[in-house]
Amino acid sequence: MLSVWSRRLLLSEVRAKLLCVTSMSAKRKDPEYEEGKSRRRKKQRGNEGVGERYVPPPTKRRLGVSFGDEHFRETESYVEDGLRKVRPYYFHFETYCKGRWVGKSLLEVFSSEFRSEPLEYYKRAAQAGRLRLNQELLTDLTTVLKNNDFMRNTVHRHEPPVTAQPLRIIAENDDLVVVNKPSSLPVHPCGRFRHNTVIFILGKEHNLKDLHTIHRLDRMTSGVLMFAKTLEVSKKMDELVRGRQVEKQYVCRVIGEFPEETITCEEPILVVSYKIGVCRVDPKGKLSKTVFQRLSYNGKSSVVKCFPYTGRTHQIRVHLQYLGHPIVNDPVYNTKAWGPNRGKGGEINKTNEELLQSLIEEHKAKQSLDILDLSEEDLHLATKKREHEEPVLSDPASSERDQLGTKLDKDTEASVTVTCDVLTNAPEQEPDENGGSSVAEEMGQDLIDPLCGECKIVRTDPSPKDLVMYLHALCYKGEDFDFSTELPEWTKDDWVED
Repeated sequence: MLSVWSRRLLLSEVRAKLLCVTSMSAKRKDPEYEEGKSRRRKKQRGNEGVGERYVPPPTKRRLGVSFGDEHFRETESYVEDGLRKVRPYYFHFETYCKGRWVGKSLLEVFSSEFRSEPLEYYKRAAQAGRLRLNQELLTDLTTVLKNNDFMRNTVHRHEPPVTAQPLRIIAENDDLVVVNKPSSLPVHPCGRFRHNTVIFILGKEHNLKDLHTIHRLDRMTSGVLMFAKTLEVSKKMDELVRGRQVEKQYVCRVIGEFPEETITCEEPILVVSYKIGVCRVDPKGKLSKTVFQRLSYNGKSSVVKCFPYTGRTHQIRVHLQYLGHPIVNDPVYNTKAWGPNRGKGGEINKTNEELLQSLIEEHKAKQSLDILDLSEEDLHLATKKREHEEPVLSDPASSERDQLGTKLDKDTEASVTVTCDVLTNAPEQEPDENGGSSVAEEMGQDLIDPLCGECKIVRTDPSPKDLVMYLHALCYKGEDFDFSTELPEWTKDDWVED
């Protein structure tokens, strides 16, 4: 039996709920309430009243899709003077409007966040039909951005050359594909690279598609690289790698006489710049461990076998630099930018910003910015502290992204592309005032884009030997597998550098 107090409390709650329901019913019958609700719905649709620009609701992006024939047909590659080159092509960078852009004009956004090009470039790009907003051509850059706006910018894309050394398949079964990756070739689309990548070459030239990366190698590192053919195998192999049940062996050639005894380095490693790809030993870094064993010494340099027990970015290279024996031709960690001792013992005496600037200036002087995966246009952006604001709408040097600002992961890409070699797929252009043909039609297959800064720069090709770094993934071994390659030429006892 309920007490009198309990019954009164229950009746009070019932009355309160009835009053609430009655109040809501009255509101629904109130014309002003219904009108206000209707206005709110319109506002959410981005259609607040007469003359307001309508923004369609967002559509589901095709994230996680693999690369197919439509991507491989974007352009073509060719071999010249020991280099693998890609013909320039048009590429669409796409994104939904970010929260911090809402209420700002396109001019404001371009001037504050996409400064790799002057505002005049964007004005010309708009007139040339390169910019679209919600799939419609956009010419008025004073347009104020709204939530769910979908933006697209078409750029003329150039890829740096890589070594023409072949990508060899060393093992393949129902579960795995294992290749011997050449130096200078990225694993997957990133930065300025897309077609000159392992993923694209395997798909286009070997008909091996829908592959899943199990581990990655630095662009300048050669050797064993494994891919899974199914997601299940990928997850299983990833667990083995993360659980340190895979033995990894690398071999390298370093400057000087490396100690004969086994050396273990456990210095923590900190990423200085994801944009450029630079790390350093720092107490604030992540725990790292590498074991080194000398194999030979020729009086000037040593061949060393490396056993990384953790998988930090540039781990072997950074630890060797710390030990005072950087890789002979390491374009990042064996340079003057690190000071007179080249970073030995962690002695650099520069802030991260000063270090990055020194590296950029050194490679600028050598005309080797492609090693850092930087174009001339975004040099001033490379040392920005707020790296999340890197330009993408106009900058093919930026990392591949799904929404022009968010890095892609696991080899996925949602950007759509068209090729400049097929004239019908060139950007939409209005006929000139005299009724003449378009720029693309006049230039034919050797298309040079009038808005493209890269087209105006004459670059000296790197030497093929400059694209080879003496660091090689020699063996990956697990309980049920053992994949290895032959030793590179530069590991031989009688090897002498040219």
